[in-house]
Amino acid sequence: MILFPAIDLKDGKCVRLKLGEMDQATVFNDDPAAQAAIFERQGFKYLHIVDLNGAFEGRPVNATAVEAILKAIRMPAQLGGGIRDLATAEMWLTKGVARVILGTIAVRDPALVKAACKAFPGRVAVGIDAKAGRVAVEGWAETSELTAIDLARRFEDAGVSAIIYTDIERDGVLKGLNLPATAELARATSIPVIASGGLASIDDVKALLRPEYSMLEGAISGRALYDGRIDPAEALALLAR
Repeated sequence: MILFPAIDLKDGKCVRLKLGEMDQATVFNDDPAAQAAIFERQGFKYLHIVDLNGAFEGRPVNATAVEAILKAIRMPAQLGGGIRDLATAEMWLTKGVARVILGTIAVRDPALVKAACKAFPGRVAVGIDAKAGRVAVEGWAETSELTAIDLARRFEDAGVSAIIYTDIERDGVLKGLNLPATAELARATSIPVIASGGLASIDDVKALLRPEYSMLEGAISGRALYDGRIDPAEALALLAR
């Protein structure tokens, strides 16, 4: 079970959004690379990065900040936001990103995701962001008619390394992970699933260790780490046991 600390990038800064709204951003660190180094020193083993501006604009926007992060750490990092073609995916993988996360393009062009999985085995994840079970795209600005489970099943045999499932209605508001919905998705696919959105306290970390959620690969934590609601040492020790 992996706990992924999150660095969400907006205008070159490390922020957290509320309910996915770009105008509801709280800046937690002006230096994302320094924040990444802090997470590594705290003992985290895998970093989650999102280029928020890129997710809305459909192209990398916070590239300078991402590159600085990659230079500042040794732990692997996965990156999403604004990766809409094979060339961009390859660019980031070449620069040192361990795994790219394809979100909007997974809905718009499933064939491209499958091609990416074939070209970069084990290094492509799919981000499924949902409101009331329906997949949202374009930086969460649009909601499709597709369900999270339907989308996941499109990639069952494609070679996707993981699915990052985010409940948008819980993201950034510390309501707790939507573990029942995440587990339902995990049971519907053989692809490893990572929970995201709403992780609020050490109780959420303890919940991840319940037998009914043992199939999950891990969870992503953002605001609760930044504001001190979760002690990294305590959380990591729990998961290590």
